[in-house]
Amino acid sequence: MKFNYRHHSPSSLNLYCASPAMWVLEKIIGVRQQVGAPAHRGTGVEEGVTLGLLNPDAPLRDCIEAAFKKYDTVSALSGDARRQDYRETIPAMVEHALKELRPYGVPSRTQGFVEWKPEGLSLPVVGYFDYEWADHGVIVDLKTTEKLPSQNKVPHARQVALYASTDNMDGRLTYCTPKKVATYRVENIREHRHALHQIALRVEKLLSLSDDPEFFKSIIVPDLESFYWNGPNRQLAFDHWGI
Repeated sequence: MKFNYRHHSPSSLNLYCASPAMWVLEKIIGVRQQVGAPAHRGTGVEEGVTLGLLNPDAPLRDCIEAAFKKYDTVSALSGDARRQDYRETIPAMVEHALKELRPYGVPSRTQGFVEWKPEGLSLPVVGYFDYEWADHGVIVDLKTTEKLPSQNKVPHARQVALYASTDNMDGRLTYCTPKKVATYRVENIREHRHALHQIALRVEKLLSLSDDPEFFKSIIVPDLESFYWNGPNRQLAFDHWGI
């Protein structure tokens, strides 16, 4: 496939819906948006939680230390002024998530690869789930956030719908904040998977229009009110669209 676009993913398809211009910048032009402290914190927390789930007797301090180490590594070159503030919230989030998920037992798989090839698509939809408990028929994706949602967010539900690909798998989302944690079951799995399929069809239709990356910049414009264009990403809008 042209533009080095080899497969779809839930995150890519969700980005296409939320910010077509950022999708063009990343997937067609090949320029990645800068990642801030919140995303780095999520990576760090997941590292600590994974250690604690795979090793049920691991002390909480060891899990927190693993989370700190990962966070410090991935954020080492970050210019985000919030870096230290977000680091300080990591211990509480690791603790909350482990209390929520350790009762499930030791996961049968972590970072499990899923590939889906629905009819009509030229490219597969692929992704990696966080945790699976095969004996219980449960797959969980862990999300770190500042505010605890009262229900699953639609983009996240689409992700889990890809992972819970059979009727005997129960897909869930665990949302963890510095103060609270909650797990919600993903309903309407088939409908969310259908949405992924429909979005992917439209992505492939768009890609069929031209072989010239500049063409796509000429028909799509960034919404500068979107958080995707905050901070250093604002300069990317000027560099590529002149706005």
